[in-house]
Amino acid sequence: MVPRLLDKYRNEITQKMMQEFNIKNKYAIPRLEKIVVNMGVGEALQDVKILDKAMEELGVITGQKPILRRAKKAISNFKVRQGHPVGCKVTLRRAMMYEFLDRLVNIALPRIRDFRGVPLDSFDRGGNYTLGITDQVIFPEIEYDKISRSQGMDITFVIKNSKSTKQSQELLKAFGIPFESTG
Repeated sequence: MVPRLLDKYRNEITQKMMQEFNIKNKYAIPRLEKIVVNMGVGEALQDVKILDKAMEELGVITGQKPILRRAKKAISNFKVRQGHPVGCKVTLRRAMMYEFLDRLVNIALPRIRDFRGVPLDSFDRGGNYTLGITDQVIFPEIEYDKISRSQGMDITFVIKNSKSTKQSQELLKAFGIPFESTG
C-alpha cells in the first residue's frame, strides 16, 4: 500500500514543481529524503528512567525504535561527561516517513494551542527545515495520563536536490505544512 502523501508527491507535486521552477528532468526536482526526530533529554544525567520513558514515547510516536545518543565531549558547566546518554533520535525514510508526515500535518499540528503556522526562518543553507515542538502530547498516540513530564523534540526535514530555500518551502507547502503568514 502506497502512503497517501507519496502518491500525492508522484502525481501532483512533481508536475507542479516542474512547472513552477522550470525544471525539465523530474529527477532534479526537490524531494524529501528523510525525517529525523530528535529528543534531547538533559535530565537523564540524574535519572536514567526519564531517558527510557522518552525513548519509549518517541518509539510510539514514530513507529520505529529510537537510538540512544551519547555526549560527544564533556561539558563541565552542565555536569556532562563524554559518553553519557543525553537523548535519542529516529531517522524515518520511505513509507514510514510519509506516514509520519501525514500524521504530523493533519493530526498533531492542529492540536497545538493557538497555532498560527510554523515559522519560516528555520531553513538552513542546504534547504533543510527544522521544526521544534515543545510538547509530545500533541501526538494522539501519547496518552496524557501516562506521561511523567513534558518533553519537546526537533523534527528535521532533509530535502534533496533543493537549489534554494524557496524550492524547499514550496515542497513542504505542497505536502500541507502550514507556514506563518508574513503579513
